[in-house]
Amino acid sequence: MRFIAMTLIARQPDPVTGEPTPTAQRFREVVDHARLAEELGFDGFGVGERHERPFLSSAPAVWLSHLAALTTEIRLFTTVATLALVDPVRAFEDYATLDHLSDGRLELMIGKGNGSAQRDLFAVTEDDQWARNAESFEVFSRLWADNRISADTRFRPALRDVEVWPEPLQRPLRIWHGSATSTASVELAVAHGDPIFSANVTHRVEPYAALVRHYREQWAAAGRDPAHAAVGAGTAGLLVAPRSQDAVAAFAPAFAHYLAAHRQSGVVPAFATLDEFVTDSSALIGSPQQVIDKLHRYHEQLGHSVVHVPAEPGAVDPAAHRESMALFASDVVPRLGDLPDPPWGWGSPDAQLSATHPKEVALS
Repeated sequence: MRFIAMTLIARQPDPVTGEPTPTAQRFREVVDHARLAEELGFDGFGVGERHERPFLSSAPAVWLSHLAALTTEIRLFTTVATLALVDPVRAFEDYATLDHLSDGRLELMIGKGNGSAQRDLFAVTEDDQWARNAESFEVFSRLWADNRISADTRFRPALRDVEVWPEPLQRPLRIWHGSATSTASVELAVAHGDPIFSANVTHRVEPYAALVRHYREQWAAAGRDPAHAAVGAGTAGLLVAPRSQDAVAAFAPAFAHYLAAHRQSGVVPAFATLDEFVTDSSALIGSPQQVIDKLHRYHEQLGHSVVHVPAEPGAVDPAAHRESMALFASDVVPRLGDLPDPPWGWGSPDAQLSATHPKEVALS
């Protein structure tokens, strides 16, 4: 199993003063957390894409290009890139450039994006968001396979024998399809022979497990080898300590923040108490053995081979979060050797994925 740390770069008030953290400071913190993730041996670092408050992650390609210059080995994920909101030609140019600047360490995760504010910003509607996502992905993936294409498009000007540069470094590029509860993302992934990444954060595991089952069923129905289906999954939090009581106590401020955010938005939380959150959510909170046990329980439901954990402390004490990350890397990850890696191994898909099952990554 492989592990990535990810952030949406939320700009939260200072827990002492109540004032918003300056943007420049937040950016320095993200850089520090990316460097820590590589130092601790995490397999990847992800930056999401959001275009609304309180997030500062509107430019993941810029972010990952900067982090590519500051790291050497860790793979760089978009978690997720919202292709439904942006022009796919412009996205191709950005990510093909990033692919070179990172020496082929890019891992693209795409999704339609969440939130009405960012839909309104880009004049995307609930009715057309999935169609936009599919069209943008089609154009993007065709450009990645051959940067000279023609395409009749609905949501951007048609392309007539255009050339778009630069050519990417990795061909093919591994593209994950971020999914929550809609079958649309899963079916798009199956159509292209791509892996999925389950959000697995807001609810209990059951709706996410149902969507993963649908993915595997559709994968097999399409005539694809079931052994080549791949699933990643998120987690709702991370706090590992030598004693479970200390882990729960250290996470308590973060859970209080969780409840306050739900009260402010008028949404009923899926988990009403801290004990319920620790036990029934995907959050990894407890002793190393408890975290190992939960990862095994979730693997039984999802069969996943990649996991993302929060790269940043949020409402957790920063020192406790750093100690937790280090303990997770030293006392949890090495004891999960019985959980499988993705079916292509790890690293460049050009070197590994295409060599193992090239038919599964053909782009239409």
